[in-house]
Amino acid sequence: MREAAIETADRAAPVSGAAIIASIKQAGIGTVVALPDIVTCETLLWPVTRDPGLRLVQVCKEDEGISICAGLSYCDERAVLLIQHTGFLDSINAIRAIAVEYALPVVMIVGLQGMEADRAPAESDKLGVRIMGPIMDAMQLSHSVLDQNDDAAAMATTIDDCYAASKPHVFLVPRSPA
Repeated sequence: MREAAIETADRAAPVSGAAIIASIKQAGIGTVVALPDIVTCETLLWPVTRDPGLRLVQVCKEDEGISICAGLSYCDERAVLLIQHTGFLDSINAIRAIAVEYALPVVMIVGLQGMEADRAPAESDKLGVRIMGPIMDAMQLSHSVLDQNDDAAAMATTIDDCYAASKPHVFLVPRSPA
């Protein structure tokens, strides 16, 4: 049985970078493929760079990250792709072809730049944020929102399910983690 990913943090507290990292490590993630994004840089990406239990692969374009994560899955290595929603939108064709149509466990953590604190992504004034849900739904791409540490605690099970079923998943991060 797994140990709890978040032991001391308040599970109902706003999601923290530490809680996300603990959960991805609990799921056996060894590699984080990333293109820096303003939402997750300070409390998620920078701690990853200092974590000896994680390998960071930096990419220049998000669609490169899709291919790298897919390739690692063929080698039985678990990875996550850490990007911003604008890069997700720019990489729709790679996500469609590689992750969705080839049914590969490409797991993405996507920061929603400009997301307002007082609303849900579907209610955002930012068009790019607001259309994320409908696009993922149209692609039949499973997704969830990381608002609280409880959400981060559930990541390990979702990642395990993605690898067991060989399917992609997107974790949306609406605000900078604590």
